Amino acid sequence: MNTQFKNLADQAAALGSVSAADVLSLRREGWGDGIITREEAEALFAVNNALSERNEEWSDFFVEAISEYVLNGTEPRRQCDVKEASWLIAQVDHDGVLESMVELETLVHIIDRAENTPEQLKHYVLQQIEREVLTGTGPTRCGGELSATHVSAAECRILRRVIFAGGGDGPAAVSRFEAEMLFRLKDKTLAEENAPDWDELFLDGVSNYLQGFALGNAQLSHGRKLELEQFIGDNEANVARFMGAVVREAPRTAGNFANAMGVVFGKRRGGAISERAAAEVVARAEAGAEVTDAEQEWLNQMIEADGEVDDLERRLIARIIEEG
Repeated sequence: MNTQFKNLADQAAALGSVSAADVLSLRREGWGDGIITREEAEALFAVNNALSERNEEWSDFFVEAISEYVLNGTEPRRQCDVKEASWLIAQVDHDGVLESMVELETLVHIIDRAENTPEQLKHYVLQQIEREVLTGTGPTRCGGELSATHVSAAECRILRRVIFAGGGDGPAAVSRFEAEMLFRLKDKTLAEENAPDWDELFLDGVSNYLQGFALGNAQLSHGRKLELEQFIGDNEANVARFMGAVVREAPRTAGNFANAMGVVFGKRRGGAISERAAAEVVARAEAGAEVTDAEQEWLNQMIEADGEVDDLERRLIARIIEEG
C-alpha cells in the first residue's frame, strides 16, 4: 500500500465522509500497480466502517475493489477459497453485525462472479438475510416502516442471486440448507405482505432442490484449477492430453457438453465420446427429476412442521407432480 493511498484512506476514515473526488483519488492510487492488496482492502473496510453516508461513487468503488482483491488477488483467478471467505466474513462481521448494504452487495457480487465459492460464504449471506426478514433490521431494511417478518423485494433479489449462483453447491443447484431456509421464511411470513416475487422464489428453489441435479465434478476446486492453469502454461504440454484434462474437469450440463466435445475432437471421434457423455448427463437429469423416497420423506416433514398444508405448499406439490 503506497503512502498516498494510506493517507487518503486515513483522512476519509477520520472525517467519516468521502467525496466523489476522494474516490477518484483512491481509485488512481489503489489501482496504480494494477492490483488491490490485502492492506489496501482492509484500509477500505476501515473507511467504510467510519462512513455515516455512502454515496454511489464510494459504493461502486468499494464493491469493485474488494471483489477484485478476493477473486483476483492471488492465483487462480475468479476463485474464492476458504481462507479468503473467512477473511471476508471477519471484515464485515467484526462487530457481530453486517452493517451496510454496500458490504452485503460486495458479498453477493463475489458469489455472483466466483467460479467456486465456499459453502460458509453462501451460508453466511443467507443467514444474514434470514435474520433481517425475521427481525426487520439490517442493511435491506432502510427507509420506511417495515413489517418485522415480511420478505421484501430487495431480499428476494438477493436470495435468488445467492441461491442460484453458479459458484456454490453446484451450477444453479439448490442445496438442502437453502431449501430448508426457504421453508422457514415461508412459515414465518405466511400472514405478511411479502414481495410479489417471493412465491415464485420459494417454488423455484424448493422444486429445484427436489428435482434438480448436478454432477459431482461440476465445480473445479481451488487447487485443481491452479494445477490446470500451470498445465496450460507448460509450452511443451501435449494438446490432446490438455484437452482431455479440460473435458474431465469442466462443468458439465446437458445443454453444452456434447456440442463442446464434438467441436474439440471432430465429428467422427467426437460423436462417439459425445454420445456417452450425453447419455450420462441425460441419465443424471432424469434421475434428478424423480423425487426419491428420502426426498419425499423430507418434504413431508417440512410440510407437516407447522401442522397444516398452506397454499404455497399446495402449489409446490402441484408443480412437482406436473414436472415429475
